[in-house]
Amino acid sequence: MARRVVDILVPVALDHTYSYAVPEGMELAPGDVVTVPLASREVTAVVWAENPSPDPRLHNRLKDISEKYEVPPLKGELRSFVDWVSNYTLSARGMVMRMTLKMGDLGPERVRPGVRLVGDPPRRMTPARRRLIDVLSDGLLHGKSEAAREAGVSPSVIDGLVDEGTLTIEPLPKPPPPPAPDPEFAVPDFSPEQKAAANTLRAMAAQDAFSVALLDGVTGSGKTEVYFEAVAETIRRGKQAMILMPEIALTGQFLDRFANRFGVRPLEWHSDLTPRTRARNWAAIASGESQVVVGARSALFLPYADLGLIVIDEEHDQAYKQDDGTHYHARDMAVVRANIAKIPVILASATPSVETEVNARRGRYRRVALPQRFGGQHLPNIEAIDLRKTPPPRGRFISPPLAEAVRNTIERKEQALLFLNRRGYAPLTLCRSCGHRFACTICDAWLVDHRFRQRLVCHHCGFSMARPHTCPQCQAEESLAAIGPGVERLQEEAAALFPEARTMVLSSDLITSIETMRSELNEIAEGRVDVIIGTQLVAKGHHFPRLNLVGVVDADLGLGNGDPRAAERTFQLLHQVIGRAGREHGHGHGYLQTHQPDHPVMKALVAADREAFYDTEIAGRERTGYPPFGRLASLIVSAGDRPTAEGFARRLVSTAPHDERVQILGPAEAPLAVIKGRYRFRLLVKSARNVDLSTYLREWLAVAPKTKGNLKLEVDVDPQSFL
Repeated sequence: MARRVVDILVPVALDHTYSYAVPEGMELAPGDVVTVPLASREVTAVVWAENPSPDPRLHNRLKDISEKYEVPPLKGELRSFVDWVSNYTLSARGMVMRMTLKMGDLGPERVRPGVRLVGDPPRRMTPARRRLIDVLSDGLLHGKSEAAREAGVSPSVIDGLVDEGTLTIEPLPKPPPPPAPDPEFAVPDFSPEQKAAANTLRAMAAQDAFSVALLDGVTGSGKTEVYFEAVAETIRRGKQAMILMPEIALTGQFLDRFANRFGVRPLEWHSDLTPRTRARNWAAIASGESQVVVGARSALFLPYADLGLIVIDEEHDQAYKQDDGTHYHARDMAVVRANIAKIPVILASATPSVETEVNARRGRYRRVALPQRFGGQHLPNIEAIDLRKTPPPRGRFISPPLAEAVRNTIERKEQALLFLNRRGYAPLTLCRSCGHRFACTICDAWLVDHRFRQRLVCHHCGFSMARPHTCPQCQAEESLAAIGPGVERLQEEAAALFPEARTMVLSSDLITSIETMRSELNEIAEGRVDVIIGTQLVAKGHHFPRLNLVGVVDADLGLGNGDPRAAERTFQLLHQVIGRAGREHGHGHGYLQTHQPDHPVMKALVAADREAFYDTEIAGRERTGYPPFGRLASLIVSAGDRPTAEGFARRLVSTAPHDERVQILGPAEAPLAVIKGRYRFRLLVKSARNVDLSTYLREWLAVAPKTKGNLKLEVDVDPQSFL
C-alpha cells in the first residue's frame, strides 16, 4: 500500500515545498503544524497541501514527519495570505510563513515549584529562616524564587527548611487565562460627532464583508475611543480584533485606555516578549481564547482563530514598513488580509498617507471624519520663526523667541516640548586643528557623538568607539569639536537657559527597557517634568495633559535629502508632534524654527491648511507618476568591493525585459554608498499604475545573472526609504 505524502512548507529561504511521508496512524490536514527533519536538524513547519501523485522515484527516499503539534491548524485564509505576500514582495514563501511560526516554545510548559509553610518551626532558627517563615506565614502557596527574593535569602535556605519538614514543595498551578474584555464595561459619553463616527464603524464591524474606512480625525479628537466601539462590536459577535500600532513599546497609555474601556488589558504581541509568554500568547490567539490583540506589524501574520476586524493606528507611520528580511508594508498587507478574510479594516490617522488620502478622495475607502478636538479644546496656534531674521546666539540652537515662549510656559506651571529628530549629542565630530572628521570604518556615515555614553556611534551598523581626547590624525589634545545639535546637546542648552526646570530626554537610543520607557512617559503625564526634549518618539499618540507648547528646533531637517516622500513625511511628523500641545487644559502653541518659512510644508502648517498640502502633494505625484499614480521598486546590489557591486548592477540592467511602460533608473551609488563594509548600488524601477510590477520583476530575475560569492541583491516593492 502506497504511503500518504503531503507537501510541507518549511521556514527557510525557499519558495517551494518539500514532500514528506505521513507515518501510519497520524491524522494530518493542510494547515497542521508539524516537526520534520531537514538536513541534520528538526524544524517546525506547516502542511501546505496533499500530494496525491508524488514522484515514484522518491518513494523510498521520503522522510517521515516527526511529530504533529496539538495546536489549531493554520486556516486557509492565512495560508492564502502567505502566498499572496510572497508573490507580491518576491519573498520566499518559507520566509513569509516563518513569521506566522514565531511562537516561542510550544512544548509542555515547565512546572514551576511553589513553597508552603506546613510544619513546626525548625530546631535551629536563624535570621534568614525567620524572614522566610514570616513571608510564608499566611499558609498560601508562594513561588519558590519569589519567596526567596522577597525574604532576601538564597534558595538553599528554603531547601533546608523543606528537609526539616517546616516547608513543603508543591507545583504552582498554571496561570488562569486572562478575563475576556467586556464590551459593556464603560461605554463612553460621546460628542455628537464622535457618536456618529462610532455608529458608522460599529455598523462596519457588524458585517461579514470586506470594507476599508479611514478614521480621519485631528489630533486629540478621540479617534482611539471611537474605533474602540468597532472593537466592542467585534467582541460582542464572538470574533477577534487585531490592533496594529507603530511603536508597541510605547503603548502604556494605550493599554490603560483599553483597560478603562473594556475592564482588562488586551493581549500584547511584540519582540520583547519572553519565549514562554510568546508561546502562551500565540496559543491563545490560535485557539480564539484571546479576543483582542495589540501588536507591532508582525502581529499581522498570527494565526487568528476567527479574525473579525483589523485596526491600523497611525496608519501613516513609516514604522509599518519592514525593511529587512521580507520587505512589506503592514498597512497595505493588512488591507490585503482583510480582503482575503472578508472583514473590515480601519485606518486611523490625523495625517493620512498620500496613498490613503487618494483612496479616500476617490471613494475606494470610506472617510469617517472627526474635525474637532474632544471637549472643545482648540488646535494649537502655529508660528514660524524665521532663523534668517532671528537666529540663535552663536553656539546655541534655540532662538530668542522660542526661549522666551518656553520660559513663559514654565512660569505658568505648564510643560514645553523641544523637538529635534536627531539622536545623540552631535551628528559630527571634527578636529579644530586639522579638520579630521570622525567617520564609521565600515559605513559611508559620520559617527554621532553620544555624550551620555561617552561614545562615538554609527547609527547604520552599530559600530562605536570611545570618544578620544586627542585627534588620531594630528595628535592635537582636546581639539575635538561637536558640530550641530542632537537631543543630548539640546538638553544641555535647555538646562543653561532654564536652570530651575526639570528636563527629560526621550530618545530611542536611551531606552533600556519597555517598562523604563513607560515609567518615563508616566512621569511626564503626571507633570513631574517641565521641559521634554525628544525625537520622533514623542510624536506617536502620547497624551500629556499639561503640555501646551511645542518648539521644533530644526523644522527643515527632513526636507533636503532628495527623498520623493520628504515633504509628506515632514508634514506628518511636524503636524503630529505639534498636535501633542493643548490637548486638555489651556491653549496649545507650536513654533517652527526654519530657514524656509515659504516652503509649502511650513505654509500649510502655519495656516492649519491640511487640504492645501495634500492638494499640492497629490498634484505633484500625479504629474511625475510617483505612487499612488505609479509603481516603484528598488533593487539594491551590494558586495564587499565597489567594482564587483557596480559591475553586477550594470549586467543586471542589461538583462531587463523591454516594456515601454517600465522605466529603469540607474544603477547609481546609493545615497548611503557603504553600509557594514558593503558597497551599494541602487536601481529604481518605475512603472505605470496598471503594470503588474511584481510579475515584471520576477520575469526579469529569472533571466538575470545569479548572485554568487559575497554579492547580494535585495528587492523592495513599494519602497519607503531611498537611502
